Amino acid sequence: MPVITLTTEWKPDDIYNGIIKGKLSSLCPGTIIIDNAGNIPAFNISHASFIIRNTYSNYPKGSIHIICVHSEASKDQAHLIVRARDHFFIGTDNGIFNLILNSDPDEIVVIDHSDTSDELEVFAKAASDLIAGKKPSSLGKSVKTLNERVPLRATIDKDVIIGSIIFIDSYGNAISNITREVFYRVFENRAYRILIQSNKNYTNHISLKYSDVPVGEMLARFNQLDLLEISINGADVAELLSLSVGSVLRIDIANKTASPNHLF
Repeated sequence: MPVITLTTEWKPDDIYNGIIKGKLSSLCPGTIIIDNAGNIPAFNISHASFIIRNTYSNYPKGSIHIICVHSEASKDQAHLIVRARDHFFIGTDNGIFNLILNSDPDEIVVIDHSDTSDELEVFAKAASDLIAGKKPSSLGKSVKTLNERVPLRATIDKDVIIGSIIFIDSYGNAISNITREVFYRVFENRAYRILIQSNKNYTNHISLKYSDVPVGEMLARFNQLDLLEISINGADVAELLSLSVGSVLRIDIANKTASPNHLF
C-alpha cells in the first residue's frame, strides 16, 4: 500500500507538522503518513536530497514523497509533481529533484494551484489526488525539464582520489562521496592511504565494522550506501577532527610522501 512521506526543515514541535498532517488526514483518511526526516537545516537542499535519495526506494512502489525544504514557489521555481522509478515526489523545482534522481524522471507536472497560495495546501491536495488514483497530468501542466544542480562528485587523478564529506550522521560519522566502485577502480590490489583533513589523520585499511579497531581509533569503512565513511570507534569523528560537510578526503598510494600538515 502506498504511503505519504514527509521530509521537512521543521523542528518536531513546529506548527507546520500539525498543519500538513491534519490536511492530509482530512483529505485522504486512512493513508499512512510517515516522517521520513525532519529538522533538516533550513534551505539545505543538498542535505535533504541525500536523505531522500537514499531512503525513498525503501517505501512501497507508488508512495508519495512530500519535500518541504526551501519549498516556496517563485517565478523560476514552480511546485511540481515528479514521477520516477514508480514513486511520486512533490516539492519545489529548486534543483532538489535532479539531486535526488540524478537521471531524467518519467513525468514532470507543474501543479495547478490557482485557487490557493498556501504551499502546504497545494502539496496536501496534490498528494491526496494521487492517492485517489488521479494521474499527475490531470493536476497541472506537463513540462520536460527540471532546474538542475550538479552533485558534488569525487575526482580521480593518477593514483589519487579526492573526495568530500557530504553528510555527518547522528553519531558524528563522516560520509564521503567516494563510492566503493570508484575506490576499487583505482586501488584494488594496491597499497593506499586514506587521509582526512591532514596527513596526520589517516588509515591504510578498510574495516567491515566499527569494532574492527580498538576504541578511540580512526577507521574507514563502506557503509550500507556503498559510500566511504570515516569514523572513530566509540567517538564522534566529526567533532574530534573538526569535520563538516565539504571537508576534504584524499586517497593516495601508500608510499607517497608529503608535508606533515597538508593534503596537497
